[in-house]
Amino acid sequence: MTPQPATPHLPQPLQGVRIVSLSLNLPGPAALHRLRQMGATCLKLEPPAPQASGGSGVESGITGDPMSLYSPAAYKSLHEGIEVRAVNLKTEAGQATLHSELAQADVLITSFRPSALSKLGLDWDTLHARYPRLCMVAIFGAPGAQADLPGHDLTYVAEKDLITGLDLPATLYADMGGALMASEAVLQAVLLRHQSGQGHCLEVALSEAAAHLALPRTWGATLPGTLLGGGHAGYRVYPCLDGRVALAALEPHFAQSLCKVAGLPWHGLDMMLEADTHQAVAKFVADHTCEALEALAKELDIPLHTLC
Repeated sequence: MTPQPATPHLPQPLQGVRIVSLSLNLPGPAALHRLRQMGATCLKLEPPAPQASGGSGVESGITGDPMSLYSPAAYKSLHEGIEVRAVNLKTEAGQATLHSELAQADVLITSFRPSALSKLGLDWDTLHARYPRLCMVAIFGAPGAQADLPGHDLTYVAEKDLITGLDLPATLYADMGGALMASEAVLQAVLLRHQSGQGHCLEVALSEAAAHLALPRTWGATLPGTLLGGGHAGYRVYPCLDGRVALAALEPHFAQSLCKVAGLPWHGLDMMLEADTHQAVAKFVADHTCEALEALAKELDIPLHTLC
């Protein structure tokens, strides 16, 4: 893939920083995508495409990154502007290519388990001895002694009690949260090197990304019946005549506007917790279309989004 200039209207704090990534699937590439937007020059080295019956993986659109199979659209989007090369790190030629790039790089991003990094000679002690100014951001599934255990987004999200019933989560929370933490770690590493003149290694654990996203639930703020967990009549999802409505009339002035349009006399925020208020708001919403509710919300400045 031919690299493109970083998005010109965004700040470019990483202009002049060269990043090499070996990370596959979603967290690493999503982080690299953000780093390119910040001005970094980004190179991704991924395994050769697998051979497919009737042709090569390249011809079928499948690369050595499993994400190209899971979601071709995601793979294409994440790699816009990123130089991608197929390299077999288990060969001498592949190792030579990698180290030629590392000699010129500022940051290396990986997503291998610690045992795999050691086998490839990419553990931090080895790398730091060879390239003292190179920084490294290592993405693991879990921190510490659990870093070599198998896992994926779904298991980390489940561990943090973010799955309801048998439904899969609406998005890949741990992976995307981990991508944000990884791009943040690159910024931290670059700043630390500027201060010390030496490369730094920072680790990002997807399980910790899931834990961070789960903090409101951990605090009890979103448990059933709480203000943010359905207990507040103005902060809920309701059915309407032709769809659903997400209401977010949480603050008193929003809640008061909601009660006014629903025909309820306002007597303080406590009324939003009462069963009668819940029933009245539910009936009001159920009697209107998405279009009518959107018009009312715009007129009365009520946070609302229709799901028709």
